[in-house]
Amino acid sequence: FYTFLLVGQDTFGGGNTDTMMLVAYDVPNQTLNGMSLPRDTYVRYNGRRVLLNSVYNRAGAGDSGMEALKEEVGELTGVTPDFYVIVQWEAVGELVDAIGGVYFDVPRRMYYNDLSQDFKIDLQEGYQLLDGNDAMGLLRWRHNSIGDTGVIDKHYGYAMGDLGRIETQQAFLKEVVKKCLQPE
Repeated sequence: FYTFLLVGQDTFGGGNTDTMMLVAYDVPNQTLNGMSLPRDTYVRYNGRRVLLNSVYNRAGAGDSGMEALKEEVGELTGVTPDFYVIVQWEAVGELVDAIGGVYFDVPRRMYYNDLSQDFKIDLQEGYQLLDGNDAMGLLRWRHNSIGDTGVIDKHYGYAMGDLGRIETQQAFLKEVVKKCLQPE
């Protein structure tokens, strides 16, 4: 029985660990289970109340950052992960492109234009084939911007905040796994 901390690292916005899942792999029973950890969860780190997604950078990134993050996850969940995997956003896009895209039901209109990072998400609602770039946008989206101004539209995002984003990420990852397990 092994536990892993699966981390999606935001390479655009400073390297925070914006997507985190505690994953358990039961070898004898061949089961894999995961639990998402909301990025905006508050934890106590070095005596200060901070967001969970900032612990990795606060501890100096690299191995020391990951050890600190694993420890905080252990404090939060009661399970300190044995191992960790860091996934860069670009790798997700490359994986999706490598498997020929993934069909997914995009839950809502997603339009976000971040002028400071030269990053744009432009997805229509509905069932469609997503390529790597679309997949990265889907996984990163939290709220729309007001047109192309770069200003966040605080009235148009997931009703449950990051929990809505987590729900979409989990559903998409299931579709990626399903596609990867197809014989072709």
